[in-house]
Amino acid sequence: MKEREKVITDYFNSWKTRDCAVLEKTFSENATYVESWGPAYRNRAQILTWFEDWNKENTVLEWNIKVFYHTANESICEWYFECDCGGNIDGFDGVSIITFDDNNKIILLKEFQSKTPNIYPYE
Repeated sequence: MKEREKVITDYFNSWKTRDCAVLEKTFSENATYVESWGPAYRNRAQILTWFEDWNKENTVLEWNIKVFYHTANESICEWYFECDCGGNIDGFDGVSIITFDDNNKIILLKEFQSKTPNIYPYE
């Protein structure tokens, strides 16, 4: 489990440092990545292209993991993400469900988001 946590932590940090090389070590060649708002990438080459394109005009300010949960071949983590997208600062809470192959490479990563701050309509 600790090895998977390191893979995930290194991956999240690669966005803050803009280190594309980490992705090549993290994802299997046939990995699938589904972003929290819909776009999906069908292999490592597409994931790398998306990473490079996104980082041309945007900056990840924070991507901090709050907690991990593990099953046999999956890890789930809850996190907070914040970015500067063309001068627009935005952040949200999220969850990733990550499936690993036998070599601890990611074969499927699905993100889900929850807008922050939360609204309490009955208070």
